[in-house]
Amino acid sequence: MSKGNTQPPNKGHKYPAEPLSADEVALLLRGCSLRAPTGIRNRALIAVMYRAGLRVSEALALRPAEVNTTDGTLRVLHGKGDKARTVGLDAGALDAVARWMDKRRESGFRNGPLFCTLAGGPLSAGYVRDMLKRQRAKAGIEKRVHPHGLRHTHAAELVREGVPINVIRDQLGHSSLAVTDRYLRNVAPADLIALGKSRTWDGER
Repeated sequence: MSKGNTQPPNKGHKYPAEPLSADEVALLLRGCSLRAPTGIRNRALIAVMYRAGLRVSEALALRPAEVNTTDGTLRVLHGKGDKARTVGLDAGALDAVARWMDKRRESGFRNGPLFCTLAGGPLSAGYVRDMLKRQRAKAGIEKRVHPHGLRHTHAAELVREGVPINVIRDQLGHSSLAVTDRYLRNVAPADLIALGKSRTWDGER
């Protein structure tokens, strides 16, 4: 089933960012079946949004040809402003995507979106929002769980790992460093403060 609301129910309302912990994301993934086609697909979709930091629209626009399983990269052709970028995907997430691609081929699908319905049609952003709500309830997670929250989680993890802001900008597909700076101040203010405090400088030089 692919239908859902085209607009998020909180459109026009601002909620504070609530990045998930690695353990919470693991609970979401664990709730996806490793045997049922929908579970394999949803697990791969969650992994892509979390580990590559993709917007839900970017993830749903992916085509199989844009996944390079040899190099471990995703080619995002329809980012915000229709800008293209290439992002890397770690081995664990790539394995989840490869499993879904195998299942997809077994179903006879060659064209169309990577993350498709069991009939080969496109998924909607509304379906993804509803799916994450179901997974949240199953996992017993108290925070809000939504597609952009997985992107927030990705960004917060990059900050904690000390990744330079210009690299985070390119990874997230932002138009400028100023946009990334504002984004990170909302997503990971505590992490930014801790990172700044951890740096050393000899002021006597």
